[in-house]
Amino acid sequence: MSKATTFRQWWGTPLVGLAGGYLASLIGWPLPWMVGSLLAIILVRCLTPWQLMEIPGGRKCGQWVVGIGIGLHFTPVVMEQVLSHFGLIFFGALITSVSSVVSVWLMRRTGEDRATAFFSSMPGGSGEMVNLGARNGADLSRVAAGQSLRVLVVVLCVPAAFKYLLGDGTPMQHPTTVDWLWLAILFPAGALLAWVWERLRQPNPWLFGPLLVSAAVSIGWDLHIGLPNGASQLGQWLIGSGLGCHFNRQFFRRAPSFMGRTLVGTVLTMLIATLAALGLSTLTHLDLRSLTLGMMPGGIAEMSLTAETLQLSVPLVTALQVMRLLFVLFLAEPLFRYWTSRPGSDL
Repeated sequence: MSKATTFRQWWGTPLVGLAGGYLASLIGWPLPWMVGSLLAIILVRCLTPWQLMEIPGGRKCGQWVVGIGIGLHFTPVVMEQVLSHFGLIFFGALITSVSSVVSVWLMRRTGEDRATAFFSSMPGGSGEMVNLGARNGADLSRVAAGQSLRVLVVVLCVPAAFKYLLGDGTPMQHPTTVDWLWLAILFPAGALLAWVWERLRQPNPWLFGPLLVSAAVSIGWDLHIGLPNGASQLGQWLIGSGLGCHFNRQFFRRAPSFMGRTLVGTVLTMLIATLAALGLSTLTHLDLRSLTLGMMPGGIAEMSLTAETLQLSVPLVTALQVMRLLFVLFLAEPLFRYWTSRPGSDL
């Protein structure tokens, strides 16, 4: 495929994403540049023949920017607070992971095979779950569809619900100083670690690499700095534009009953997370909004950006999301093989 052909396929993606993000910002929608660009591209791909393609490297670049920004929220004091609540973070992430059993049960009751039901329901990254599903005989198209739809539902519903139903959180003391010298060090270092992480075939490299570098330097040097104005919006726009290119009319027409079960399972998982967060907040007196957001079965970047936009505790939300992802990545396949080793057992 020539470069000209490739460019013709994606040149409109950033423009449509920008238009959607701008309109969403005008109406005051939470996380506007992500949700607006996501919805605009989905609508164009579903309602017109124009099948916009993902910007080459666009989503990785967005994750790179967002990862640096998330990491800068970590300081020695904040890290001490996060570590002091390690037990709660561990337990909260465990609840979110275990609650996916509801979705697996729903899939199995309606005739889905074990592997497809299990790996399409786990709240992990789409790429990682597709890889695990491939090793265990799952229907990969359904696993990818289930994972994509779960992220779409969470991204569209959770920020709006938080803003319009729960209100804004208690304002945090976010850094406002921009230190260009430190940023000139952090961005290349984050990209380098992301490249190494990707070569080692580790999950979500372009988010985790920059995040780890940024957090480590911010804690080690107690930086208290932030990204320049517009950087977070840039990351949102690139991530939202990339996510939107995974959906079209065929996606929503493919196995509508499977999509419906995935939707119901996602909503039930979100309700369980909300109830669990309410209980943990009552016991610990930590902010209910931050706990609830941290336990949502969404992506780390999306939920951390939501926390930042709504002035919630970004480190707490990020820690809960990362812990949940680690649970799923390391325990999903062993648990599935244990389940399948017992032929008489089922959900």
